[in-house]
Amino acid sequence: MSRLDSAIRRLEAQRSCLDAAVTLIEAESVAGPVMELGLGNGRTYDHIREALPEREIFVFERKVAAHPDCIPDQEHLFLGDVFETLPLALARFDGMAALIHADIGSGDEAANAKLAAGLAPYLGRLLAPGGILVSDQNIPIAGAIDLALPESVRPGRYHMRRRPRL
Repeated sequence: MSRLDSAIRRLEAQRSCLDAAVTLIEAESVAGPVMELGLGNGRTYDHIREALPEREIFVFERKVAAHPDCIPDQEHLFLGDVFETLPLALARFDGMAALIHADIGSGDEAANAKLAAGLAPYLGRLLAPGGILVSDQNIPIAGAIDLALPESVRPGRYHMRRRPRL
């Protein structure tokens, strides 16, 4: 498969999983903000804000380089190293996030696994009961339940996990 085809499939999987997660949190009335780890050029942020216009969306990014129309205001942006900004977010949003999207992969499997393991405790604590994590990496959140992927998404391409309700 060409790199172009792979990128297209990744983006299609990303959109399908985000849409499925949005449907679930809305249908089940999971309250809370949305967290976006990795703004990139702002495509998924833009997609999420269109799908969930009434939700606050908080973005974590090391250095903003997004399309100007896809940059959150300063009140919704955690700028800097994620391991420095996530503790700040936890102080404010512990157990409150209805949806977390983490697009953090780099192409280096060992680095991705290390990053995913490091993020897991933070993301697990940020998720509200019933909240969903959608990620390009397999982030091992303790106690989370794996969700079935949309039919169009090949297992391992993307991941969806839910924090159980209390």
